[in-house]
Amino acid sequence: MSNKDETNKKSGGFFGAFKKLFGPSKRIKDFEIVTLHTTGMRYSTDNEIVVDGYRSEVFFYDVAYRHGEKVRRLRTHAACSKEEALALFNKCRLLSWNGFYGKRPKGVLDGTNFILEAVVNGGKVIRAHGSQHFPHHYRELIDGLYEILSRKEEKK
Repeated sequence: MSNKDETNKKSGGFFGAFKKLFGPSKRIKDFEIVTLHTTGMRYSTDNEIVVDGYRSEVFFYDVAYRHGEKVRRLRTHAACSKEEALALFNKCRLLSWNGFYGKRPKGVLDGTNFILEAVVNGGKVIRAHGSQHFPHHYRELIDGLYEILSRKEEKK
């Protein structure tokens, strides 16, 4: 075996070098909870996705504040497979959202604000927030959640 072959073997070869250059996998393999809080001038909502064994529960809450305390009222909920939720999160590249801060554009006085918190891959916490400025694939996440929630509505 040549010195070059020995070096490649020790470093994990081409893929080992690739992983060192570009970091660990950018995929979510597991999650505990994902919460998306959204507010506008006249509304406030929470979407919450939690794991329940091999399936995920998706909840949609209206949020109000009564006497200074946050009160959530469940509007609807639905179940999907854990794999479907993971596929949605990975399609939206949720890991890349960590640390996102979408500063309100200058001159914009109102609009939509969001805060996302997620616990994934054995305890890694993802936090992102913004005001009228959203991470790439935000719309796909919202559409995917509403698509899951609408399946329950169709069964009624």
